Amino acid sequence: MNYKKNTLPNGLRIITAPMKNTQTVTVLVMVGVGSRYESKKEAGISHFLEHMFFKGTDKRPTTLSITEELDAIGGEYNAFTGKDRTSYYAKVDAKHFSTALDIVSDIYLHSKMDEEEIEKEKGTIIQEINMYEDTPVRNIHDIFESLLYGGNPLGEEIAGSKKSVSSFQRKDFLDYMSRFYVANDTVIAIAGNFDEKKAVAETKKYFSEMKKGEKFNFNKISEKQKSPQVKIKYKKTDQTHLILGARAYDYKHKDRYVLALLSVILGGNMSSRLFTEVREKRGLAYRISTGVESYVDCGYIATVAGIEHKNLNLVIKTILDEYKKIVLERVDEKELQKAKDFIKGRSVMSLESSDEVAAFFIDQEIQKGKIETLQEIFKQVDKVNAGNIQRVAKDIFRKEKLNLAVIGPHKNEEKLKKLL
Repeated sequence: MNYKKNTLPNGLRIITAPMKNTQTVTVLVMVGVGSRYESKKEAGISHFLEHMFFKGTDKRPTTLSITEELDAIGGEYNAFTGKDRTSYYAKVDAKHFSTALDIVSDIYLHSKMDEEEIEKEKGTIIQEINMYEDTPVRNIHDIFESLLYGGNPLGEEIAGSKKSVSSFQRKDFLDYMSRFYVANDTVIAIAGNFDEKKAVAETKKYFSEMKKGEKFNFNKISEKQKSPQVKIKYKKTDQTHLILGARAYDYKHKDRYVLALLSVILGGNMSSRLFTEVREKRGLAYRISTGVESYVDCGYIATVAGIEHKNLNLVIKTILDEYKKIVLERVDEKELQKAKDFIKGRSVMSLESSDEVAAFFIDQEIQKGKIETLQEIFKQVDKVNAGNIQRVAKDIFRKEKLNLAVIGPHKNEEKLKKLL
């Protein structure tokens, strides 16, 4: 995949990634701010702001004005808020590129933040928070990160609390945007079938006047854990949901590809160790997988599962046994190669669509300020050997780094700590 990066005088970056074998184009705008930049009073404002960008501009005064125009050309469009970034995108038939760019730039630069719409949207977001509360399969991730990063905005829920959401006024949004929605922390990615020269010129026309600003810092994570930690959210559920994992590495760490392969071997696919042991051999879970989450200053590897209440202790022990096994015994070359080929295959397949290609480039640019091509990534993956896997496993899977989050009808945290 070829790409180019243009930087405007105001610091805004434009990434273009032409794709010959597609009839679509994606326009994706991302700003390097999310919920971890919020004060306690502002909890949830990044996410609320994302909602407000679809509530009308001077040119398109209502939500319907925006959505109807995109629906009329069969476009896919959405936005999402993360802990450290927020993005807005439209994916359309390539012949409608100019329309997609016009709409995405309009909502990003000219949203009205109407007071009446803000009041209405409070109800919508409170219902969204309620939905997450009623969805343990999603909520368990919030519980786990609150266990790891409690006391820091990184450990708070992206949507905020009902109290904070109810308190926001128009001025809060305008202040937040003036601080964080600045040109030098904004990246635009255009991927798909388009005229590169024309696309850059049109994008410059919309964004060249955007103001430059200061890049604000956030409170970094200080990891001082000395013993296993457990957090239970007592809830009457049909299933117990758990995440069991360990503190690991930030996304620039030299061993990030070793960690990725380690997670695949443990629980990254249907032939992985934990999937085979927990689901196929023992029938203890329908859903079980291991993955990695990384931020600029911290990260973790964790296994998530949904199980019968009575099997909680057994499943914890089974997961820990697999963690211990990969520490004590080197993986064989066949299993390691399978994990490498899995990562490569999934990476290639995921980048067949214009929206995924746009996300691939823009995520790297926002997070690291540097883009690695697939070839460069695969080269690093190929360098990993069995000794690297065992070394990283030994570093991570220590009892003082272990953390367990549980949602279900359980109360005895001390008993679970002893298992760890």
